[in-house]
Amino acid sequence: MGSINPTKYNRWNYDTHSPITTLVTNRPGVPQVFALQQNYPNPFNPTTKIAFSVPSQMKVELVVYNVLGQKVATLVNETLSAGGHEVPFDASRLASGMYLYRITAGQFSSVKKMMLLK
Repeated sequence: MGSINPTKYNRWNYDTHSPITTLVTNRPGVPQVFALQQNYPNPFNPTTKIAFSVPSQMKVELVVYNVLGQKVATLVNETLSAGGHEVPFDASRLASGMYLYRITAGQFSSVKKMMLLK
């Protein structure tokens, strides 16, 4: 049992016991649907990466909130091209705990949790 190299593989297929390489930053193919991936690593200290994909060029906003609903960071707030994207998040100035990140792109919105352990 080894770990998956996140710079080469993004997910694991437990049926075939092999990595899935479909989502890579700025991959040549265009995704057909919106997607927000779980940050990696999670839990993290103090940096992590958040991957997402958009099917067409559009304005994207990716924001991090604390559990009180207060905005602690805006990671993306711009028009991005269609495809897969990966954004680093440095939480070295934040306290340990659970944080939420939300992507809004067009009519799509999704939220995931992440845990910062120091």
